[in-house]
Amino acid sequence: MWREIRERMNSKIKQSIIKSIKSLWKSLPLILGTVMLVSLISVLIPKSFYTSLFSKNPLFDPILGGLVGSISAGNPITSYIFGGEMLKQGVSLLAVTSFLVAWVTVGIVQLPAESAILGKKFALLRNFTAFILSIIVAMITILILGAF
Repeated sequence: MWREIRERMNSKIKQSIIKSIKSLWKSLPLILGTVMLVSLISVLIPKSFYTSLFSKNPLFDPILGGLVGSISAGNPITSYIFGGEMLKQGVSLLAVTSFLVAWVTVGIVQLPAESAILGKKFALLRNFTAFILSIIVAMITILILGAF
């Protein structure tokens, strides 16, 4: 009895692995295209462009930071370095926080690939929610840091 159950489970696991590999293989061109597009945008837009956008307005900067971060798309590892450079150039912590959270979580550039893989409705809802939360997280961060 146990042997029969184990054999059925092994069979289902093998089927799942094969199905996952086929799905990954089908989406590989989309993933590679998205990575290349994000890399191209990162190289084409100079770092000084970001610092010239912000006006130190506590209401406008987090929204602008979220918008620019949503379009710019990046990865978490470089975000720390990039955020530090923005702070050194005089951009407010509020704008930098909103920018970086959106930069890592929202992906307008990746939206076509994400829509194709996960569905258009889900991709749009996830990106919109991440954008709104990037602004909220930035404001909460500043409030907490202000308390200390």
